[in-house]
Amino acid sequence: MVDFGEILYNISIWIVPALVAITLHEAAHGFVAWKLGDDTAKRQGRVTFNPLKHIDPMGTIIIPGMLLLLKAPFLFGYAKPVPVNFGRLGSPRRDMVWVALAGPAMNFILAFVFALGYHVLDFFPVDVAQWLADNFRNAIILNVVLGVFNLLPLPPLDGGRVAVGILPNALAIPLAKLERYGFLILIGAIFILPLIFRQFGSDFNPVSWLLNEPIGYVVNLIANLAGLK
Repeated sequence: MVDFGEILYNISIWIVPALVAITLHEAAHGFVAWKLGDDTAKRQGRVTFNPLKHIDPMGTIIIPGMLLLLKAPFLFGYAKPVPVNFGRLGSPRRDMVWVALAGPAMNFILAFVFALGYHVLDFFPVDVAQWLADNFRNAIILNVVLGVFNLLPLPPLDGGRVAVGILPNALAIPLAKLERYGFLILIGAIFILPLIFRQFGSDFNPVSWLLNEPIGYVVNLIANLAGLK
């Protein structure tokens, strides 16, 4: 029997953390690009805390929602990418790195802020404190996962743009050309490869295997810095 109360509660403790994580991630990209010379995102209204400007119906709502309902081992989603005209940046190759790093950096900052939130829970009634604690926990997890995942060195992820910006041309150019296939590679690694492995009796998930340790390390580091351990 479907427990709609549990479903609604789970939605209530994931929706705000998810919207905050993706909104500030994308806004950070646009803000840094604007300050470094490209106001494309600013003119298109993307340097904003309004989540409606950043939501992609499929990537922000449908795919993550399905993964949550299916209790998938890895959460995946995306927002509308912020438009950046790298040619308008003061130093395109160098500044591309800073624009790319802005998103993950914002997520790590948000995770730390939500971790600090645990220190105020005693000021709330028990039921409210529990709901807030669940929101804070999910916000920490989502922001760390989003930050670490986006640092993978594969365009169009932020880590791919960082790699293109700092690698010598002999490596940067071939990597940049992968961008048109980057999304397909991610879909294959997140969904198709685990499905293939399951056909052979293995639960191996390449993305989870690659990211679980750094995600755990960052979560523990943030918890320590916030005084939770």
